Amino acid sequence: MSANKGWWVPPEGEDSVSEKFLRKTRESPLVPIGLGGCLMVAAYRIYRLKARGSTKMSIHLIHTRVAAQACAVGAIMIGAVYTMYRDYSKRTAQDAGEK
Repeated sequence: MSANKGWWVPPEGEDSVSEKFLRKTRESPLVPIGLGGCLMVAAYRIYRLKARGSTKMSIHLIHTRVAAQACAVGAIMIGAVYTMYRDYSKRTAQDAGEK
């Protein structure tokens, strides 16, 4: 084992963590968007925790979770619709090219 146990160095031929993250972001850009939306909603709802009034804490946290999940599911749905549209447009272009 090395003396510096807190630093992870990937084996040769493999990407570092930041390179892997950037590659995955280029492959599917809606994942970081969904994650960012989820984090923004959660941060806003935690910020608004003081102004919740007479609402119980558990209800406030449930609403926070539902809103954050809605951002993540929305990003997934947008990605699925975009992929379906892209595949459909490629298929129609191939069909038009065959005729």
